[in-house]
Amino acid sequence: MIQGIHRYPPMERVIYGLPFAEALAEEIARLDARAVYVMASGTLHRETGVTGTVRRVLGNRMAGLCAKIGAHTPRADVVAAANEARAAKADLILTVGGGSVTDAAKMVGLCLGNDVTHPSQLDAFRAWVAPDGKTERPAVNPPAIRSVDIPTTLSAGEFTPFAGCTDTERHMKESFGHPLMMPQTVILDPEVTVHTPEWLFLSTGIRAVDHAVETICSVAPTPYSDGTSLHALRLLTAGLPAVKADPADLDARLNCQLGSWMAILGAHSGVPMGASHGIGHVLGGTANVPHGYTSCVMLPHVLRFNLAVNADRQEWISAAFGRPGAGGAADAVAALIAGLGLPGTLRDAGVKPEQLDRIAVASMHDRWVHTNPRKIDGPAAVRALLDAAW
Repeated sequence: MIQGIHRYPPMERVIYGLPFAEALAEEIARLDARAVYVMASGTLHRETGVTGTVRRVLGNRMAGLCAKIGAHTPRADVVAAANEARAAKADLILTVGGGSVTDAAKMVGLCLGNDVTHPSQLDAFRAWVAPDGKTERPAVNPPAIRSVDIPTTLSAGEFTPFAGCTDTERHMKESFGHPLMMPQTVILDPEVTVHTPEWLFLSTGIRAVDHAVETICSVAPTPYSDGTSLHALRLLTAGLPAVKADPADLDARLNCQLGSWMAILGAHSGVPMGASHGIGHVLGGTANVPHGYTSCVMLPHVLRFNLAVNADRQEWISAAFGRPGAGGAADAVAALIAGLGLPGTLRDAGVKPEQLDRIAVASMHDRWVHTNPRKIDGPAAVRALLDAAW
């Protein structure tokens, strides 16, 4: 008999399909925020009128603006933003942008709740993976303030209580977490995503596909996560090619956003991911590969590696892609990636051959390499996957 416990996350609302300015005005009034610290993607701020709209909506409730968070959320950028928010006496963070900005807002909340004023102090709060593969997380005070997030990409970090933050001195992306690091509200407006570069929107869409696929193939799936992940794949496999064909198709963009949300629900209720995610974290922090590209180059190869132990689950994925009886999901995923014009190899994503051994060793410190459906027993096994993806 199947047994389990479903945990509902501490998120209050997901608002979808409304213009973000309208939804934002209602949320600020509902939360009675008086000093909102805004965190925006730099390009979005410089090249569009989105932050201008935010400024008009917030008026004198806007307490500051940060538009200089680097890729993969560097520690120094996070702490600098936290010090600004602290000085401004912010009572809410608003994000407009992609995954790095979303993670940065979570980290700002952590810094404010734990009196972090220098990047080195984050050492005390990072997770680490023990030799047996168990993730150890230190005690962390709850974030001092929470956030409202308006995402412009599809990587869906706004739906989780975890953040990836990069120690640029050691070239390692590390994990931080607390249940209340999850935003209070997420606003999904497809119109704000039209400013996102095509490669970024589509590749983070493959990141969302990766969330759904590795949730279905997880060593500990749930009935809830099976249902949401399969529907996510239906939305994404239709929506992403439609956006590629017509970037102005807002219905397709919203379907992608909804698919991204559905795809992450398993992970944020505790379903463990696999090696595509685990290796992908290291590719980002160590080799500076964009979030979405890590899934493009690793997911098909991880699926092939795992086929011997989860062929039945991979058949579910193939059917959701409209390719039942395909004998494994790797080819269906690879075909979607190629059809979107995204990179399919590590070298296409900018990884250098001399980085592979370091990536293989570092991957063994990621918790999700240790929860891959087929056991990965050391750096040599990771290196074989990297060679297959080369």
